[in-house]
Amino acid sequence: MEGGATALPRLLAEGVTAVVCASDALALGAIRAARRQGLRVPEDLSVVGFDDSPYMVATDPPLTTARQPVHAMAAAAVASLAAQMKGHAPAGESMMFDTELIVRSSTAPPARTGGG
Repeated sequence: MEGGATALPRLLAEGVTAVVCASDALALGAIRAARRQGLRVPEDLSVVGFDDSPYMVATDPPLTTARQPVHAMAAAAVASLAAQMKGHAPAGESMMFDTELIVRSSTAPPARTGGG
């Protein structure tokens, strides 16, 4: 959370109206920092997290976030490990998994514009 709170003032100085954070914890820190500066989420600043942690539906506002397909990722990792244990060479290519955007109440069209 501290990283999100620390980074946000610099971003706001650049005129951003939205931030996409690498984790839900960073997003919650960004929301806290925005409120310290008198901004409302999502009216003044949209915030998106990543992970869809279990309690993000209960935050204020409920956090828009990207959900990873954790079960599919775990199944692929187990299958790869099992294959290697049977003597097969590890796959040389990267595995790609789609994320799902879970839209909640921390995002909205910007209420302010950056000078124009």
